Amino acid sequence: MQVLVTGGAGYIGSTIASALEDSGHTPIILDSLVTGKREFTAGRIFHQGDIADRNILEQIFRDYPEVYCTIHCAALIVVPESVAKPHLYYTENVCKSLELFKNLHELGYPRVVFSSSASIYDAVPGFKVTEESPLKPSSPYARTKYMMEMVLEDLSKATTLRGIALRYFNPIGADPKFRSGIHAPEPSHVLGKLVDAALGKIPEFQITGVNWPTRDGSGIRDYIHVWDLAMAHLKAVERFDDVLSKTKSTYTVINLGTGSGVTVKELVAAFERSYGKTINKREAPPRPGDVAGAYANADKALALLGWKAEKSIDEGIASALEWGRRRKEILGYI
Repeated sequence: MQVLVTGGAGYIGSTIASALEDSGHTPIILDSLVTGKREFTAGRIFHQGDIADRNILEQIFRDYPEVYCTIHCAALIVVPESVAKPHLYYTENVCKSLELFKNLHELGYPRVVFSSSASIYDAVPGFKVTEESPLKPSSPYARTKYMMEMVLEDLSKATTLRGIALRYFNPIGADPKFRSGIHAPEPSHVLGKLVDAALGKIPEFQITGVNWPTRDGSGIRDYIHVWDLAMAHLKAVERFDDVLSKTKSTYTVINLGTGSGVTVKELVAAFERSYGKTINKREAPPRPGDVAGAYANADKALALLGWKAEKSIDEGIASALEWGRRRKEILGYI
């Protein structure tokens, strides 16, 4: 089937496109390349443009009228930047997504798989959250994801639009075939920063926040391999109508995580084991918008999608290190 992937030139979107291709589907990429990389679109159907541009959508659907579903990944994602530039984040993530959803409804392409975030959860005892756990987004970035979930849910009740929101936990690793990976010259993802510290691109890795109420004081996360994330999107597209039929709804939310909590200090230790040597590191205060963290109860994903995370943290670390070594071949920089 044909699947429109907004943000398909980014880290996660490009990996999703690879998973779709490997399963015999045709990804159609829409990306502004503000943060995405043209290199990740090589050999794929690609339209450069803004998600809020109706003319581009109309052209895509004229050329590919059999598009079955839209996977909406396009967004700005850096938490500290969102604190400093909230207007930018609300414009790009909320206002433009609202236009995208409106146009998808009016043009007759109602199925939407939305890339949401576990950052919208409130802190809970034990840190393990289900889809029904309380929500308390603590940064402008997280609030944009929360708002778009509400928008998609409301539109699904009032229009033909139908939605599945996938709440990501913390992606790590690279495409197993190394077609894409973390591409930001100064990545905000924790594993990207660890790789940069190991390769000497930055002088040290900072453990930001060491006084959280966790077992070692560092933040707790659910580190999920990006390929596992991509496979969950594939399942969400292939089972879209069945999922909403089972839930007897026009919109539903599904956690995507491993079900295990790992602290930042534990991740650093695992990284050093895989890398075979220690890295320069130091403790630092939390960044603006940081939270203690959470990890997923992923039972709903198994029940509705037949999906569970299969790749280990060690596999994620190994693929991230290898991608860091190969990145210059694809992107021209390390």
